[in-house]
Amino acid sequence: MTNPRRNFLKQSATLGAALCLPNLPAFEALAQPSRQGFELIVLATNWGYNGSISDFCKMAREAGYDGIEVWWPTDEAARKALFAALKEQNMKVGYLAAGYDSNFQQHLQQFETMLRAATSNQEVKPLYINCHSGRDYFNFEQNCKIIDLSNQISKQTGIPVYHETHRSRMLFAAHIARQFIEAKPDLRLTLDISHWCNVHESLLQDQTATVEKALARTSHIHARIGHPEGPQVNDPRAPEWENTVKAHFSWWDQVVALHRQAGKPLTFLTEFGPADYLPALPYTRQPVANQWDINVYMLQQLKKRYASK
Repeated sequence: MTNPRRNFLKQSATLGAALCLPNLPAFEALAQPSRQGFELIVLATNWGYNGSISDFCKMAREAGYDGIEVWWPTDEAARKALFAALKEQNMKVGYLAAGYDSNFQQHLQQFETMLRAATSNQEVKPLYINCHSGRDYFNFEQNCKIIDLSNQISKQTGIPVYHETHRSRMLFAAHIARQFIEAKPDLRLTLDISHWCNVHESLLQDQTATVEKALARTSHIHARIGHPEGPQVNDPRAPEWENTVKAHFSWWDQVVALHRQAGKPLTFLTEFGPADYLPALPYTRQPVANQWDINVYMLQQLKKRYASK
């Protein structure tokens, strides 16, 4: 019988020591004053993990994570298992929600059903709901209805609802997201800026004003490093990505500074994914780096740089 946890840890291992990449020097702590109320909360993703949620929560806790981000389980047995694991490991949680249908009305109904279920559950209160919102091919007015609905549900339940800057969704590109930011003052973002680097084939040097607007609306960050030709570098520790890594940390620095000044907690998710997000060798599809190791490395860098002293 295979061991899912062992397979998860090994599935993205390099072929041998000759392929190991040197680490960049650890980022130093960010020297900024913090008002009372600021807290750094770093969550783990179970994307690519095939074991039980109980084992995953235990593994995440042992690695130093504060909680996990998972899709809202629509199956009752899966919900019970999740709630039990969170309580056993004393872990925080953020939920993902979305609609899927290409027909807008059906999509909106799917989205509302999942969002209401995730926000109304009394068993384990989430830190937030992160939404894969709308579609890039829905028109502006349709996507605005999704934002309006999520704002309404958030106000009714007191659960923050964020919209992710994600490819194929309404906020897939910087210039498109700017239209929603300017039209909807209550819109709060999950910043996954790796997607925008990929969409615009740049590190967004020519869209600084738009990026600043997005940073000011960010309440949650997906800490994955993207680049002009893809949403995920093969290994952020590799020296060839130094400038790209620093660009992402410079964006995150600004969001952290805003939350420190306001005395508000800030959540991060370390979200380096498995193959095919993680580049793999041809034929064998052997990942060129270890997904879990990279995410734990990112966890450690975030804690060193941003945690309150």
